[in-house]
Amino acid sequence: MTAVLWLLIVACFIAAFAGLVYPVIPSAPLLIIGFLIYGFGFGFSELTWTFWVIQSIFIFLLFTLDYLVSAYTVDKRGGSKAAKVATTIGLIAGPFILPGIGLLIFPFVFAILAEKLIDKKTWQASVSIGIGTVLGILSSALLKGLAMLLMIAIFILYIV
Repeated sequence: MTAVLWLLIVACFIAAFAGLVYPVIPSAPLLIIGFLIYGFGFGFSELTWTFWVIQSIFIFLLFTLDYLVSAYTVDKRGGSKAAKVATTIGLIAGPFILPGIGLLIFPFVFAILAEKLIDKKTWQASVSIGIGTVLGILSSALLKGLAMLLMIAIFILYIV
């Protein structure tokens, strides 16, 4: 039974990291489910209130990082609200249309098209905003990945 519980916990953690590539996979809830599996399977005594407070801070970070980093990079390059919406649509649809690289291509193309067709910007400005969206996606994924690794490291420190 112990091996099955650990297998489920590790599967939740791995699936959470898949959320970096497929944004519709709920990374933060999967990490929490992994922690809860541990708690219900082995007991919550090691997972003290300080553990849950620290994890809650990280969960808040995970939920806000995507929006803040993407919005910042699009805004910094002069992107419109239409570019942000188009980027979000590209983030959701891209990985399913073209697994892997679609996560970067579709937000990039959709942001350019939104700026060119809706906001009537030049090609140069539109491409610059498209590049900003890709930089935002990559930066956000890196920061989220690091935060998730820290969450798992803290979990391990608490249970060892």
